[in-house]
Amino acid sequence: MPLHIDLQQTEDLRDAVHRAVQALAEGKLVVLPTETVYGVAASALNERAVEQLKQLKTREASSPFALAVKSAEDALDYAPALPPLAARIARRCWPGPLTLVVDATHPDSVVHRLPPSVQSAVAPTGTVGLRVPADDFTLSVLRLIAGPLALTSANLPGNEPATSGRDALRELDDRVAIVVDAGSTRFAQNSTVAQVDGDGLRVLREGVITEAQMQRLSSFMVVLVCTGNTCRSPMAAGLMREQLAQRLTCQPSELEQRGVMVMSAGIAAMNGARASIEAVTTMSKLNIDISDHESQPLTERVVRFADLILTMTRGHRDAICAQWPEAAERVHLLCHDGRDVSDPIGGPESVYQQCATQIEAQLPDWIEQLDL
Repeated sequence: MPLHIDLQQTEDLRDAVHRAVQALAEGKLVVLPTETVYGVAASALNERAVEQLKQLKTREASSPFALAVKSAEDALDYAPALPPLAARIARRCWPGPLTLVVDATHPDSVVHRLPPSVQSAVAPTGTVGLRVPADDFTLSVLRLIAGPLALTSANLPGNEPATSGRDALRELDDRVAIVVDAGSTRFAQNSTVAQVDGDGLRVLREGVITEAQMQRLSSFMVVLVCTGNTCRSPMAAGLMREQLAQRLTCQPSELEQRGVMVMSAGIAAMNGARASIEAVTTMSKLNIDISDHESQPLTERVVRFADLILTMTRGHRDAICAQWPEAAERVHLLCHDGRDVSDPIGGPESVYQQCATQIEAQLPDWIEQLDL
């Protein structure tokens, strides 16, 4: 019988993590929880362990194992030439229920340093499926073990994937060394498998994330940021939508269908406030309707999803970069000349008009730089 580690009854989680890491490092198979279904893992540095995994699953070369890695940044070691679209999806979905299939032929790819038989098990056709599971225990294992894990669902061929530790234990029994039991999985279905290559995005297997959701997740997102999200940034978002629609020869309402999303937020905003009357009036004179705008604060999720964040002032940019330094290369001051866009709140309509004119003049250069 395998060692059954019930995380709901384990007092020392660190000990459980170390036991799993040690077993994997010794070339044993370990069942690990994920947010989708339970997975059975082998160290991708150990040829014998991956061969055991192949025998367990009677897996042919045409059905490669995924590589579980600890973060989206770690994935760059395996796909150094990760396309911008793949990087965007990884940033938005990981850790999470997505296996992303990307090119692994780059000469600097760590895939080439894996044992030859492992390479044929994870990247037989020059692509590799990468996964960052959204499970704290499994992520802890990945952070401690050397190298990635070859990962596949914890079931025998032809059977349904296990969605609880007890199911995995009954299914695999003494074929594995350890079963780490975290109870029922969050989603109880497979991860989505999507491939990004020169032809764009293809969903190879629909799972937790639907194909429609994947298309939305692949959209380019621009976020305009001010303080309260009731004056400058809603006007900027309206102007950006209008200019992008002209560039793409569509209506502003059709931008999302064309793979572009534009939104606004404030670094000190509350939820649900309307745009100021002066901002709405100023935009209406340009045939842009922002009357249904509702303010929102800038959150970690919005920052993570954004491909381009344009701030009204240098202070806004500094505040964002201080809180989310990993996003610094995606955060820019709107004005190319380094000037701030001053807050018009409390001023007459003429001040709002000047503000809108300043914003409008800065947008064409940004739109020209977008890879649309």
